[in-house]
Amino acid sequence: MLLLIKNIVILFIGFILLIKGADYFVDGASGVADKFGIPQLVIGLTIVAFGTSAPEAAISISAALKGSTGIAIGNVIGSNIMNILLILGITSCIVPLKVARTTVKYEIPFTILISIVLVVYGAVFGKMNFTGGIILWVLFICFFIYLVRVAKNSQEPEAEEQKHSFIMLIIFILGGLVAIVYGSNFTVDSATAIAKVFGVSDRIIGLTIVAFGTSLPELMTSVTAARKGKADIAIGNIIGSNIFNILFVLGTTALIKSVPFASKFIVDGLVCIGAAVLLYVAVLKDGKMGRKAGATMLVCYAAYFVYLLIG
Repeated sequence: MLLLIKNIVILFIGFILLIKGADYFVDGASGVADKFGIPQLVIGLTIVAFGTSAPEAAISISAALKGSTGIAIGNVIGSNIMNILLILGITSCIVPLKVARTTVKYEIPFTILISIVLVVYGAVFGKMNFTGGIILWVLFICFFIYLVRVAKNSQEPEAEEQKHSFIMLIIFILGGLVAIVYGSNFTVDSATAIAKVFGVSDRIIGLTIVAFGTSLPELMTSVTAARKGKADIAIGNIIGSNIFNILFVLGTTALIKSVPFASKFIVDGLVCIGAAVLLYVAVLKDGKMGRKAGATMLVCYAAYFVYLLIG
């Protein structure tokens, strides 16, 4: 019992290190880039996007290297399902969400496409190997080119005045990276130990506990934005995170080490695709996601969670 409590405490410490580490890394890197005159839009599309996916990346890569392959893939698929069905479901129940036209036309369909690519490749080959990693990275580069074009066509906002010195920003970057690395190790080790105590598979732990922990930044960002009347940014943030999770996180993980794609992940992958399709249908007509759609998503997530418990 004491060992279980210890691992639960370590798990929460790992989550805190991951979340705060990513925050400090983004603040530091953004500040340094701003001091060198790099446009804020470019910073947001690169450094900030990487920072929000850093917890998932650290967890998946660390889990793959330690042999906890169920956590490596489950973390990404679980986070993407949770981001849409749970986080957007909760957020849209608070405030109806407005969706940018480009998100409806390009980004949500692209999310559906890469989710299909992931599931089909995993089902056919039974693993995400080096070749799969290359495919995901090619798609990631295509998406990055799209983001650069969007940035060029957008009006550049004024840069915020930096409150920290260059040395302090470097400390933020290094400290954030250290926290992310240690946080990922703590999380993977403790989550694996908890799974063994309860006889729960790495897949279930990755799809639920670890996925929720790494999705906390997205949850807080979306709910806070909705409460402050800036609900229009919530869906864009979630979709961007989901794209980075599949292409950058899983793509990078597969390049480092081949990760088995268990047959049960096919069902989880189909749920991931279904969640993205549900979002697309919900916003296709008028570019808004209302409380009815949000409630439907929460019911769908509850049904999926029950499936995980009994399956």
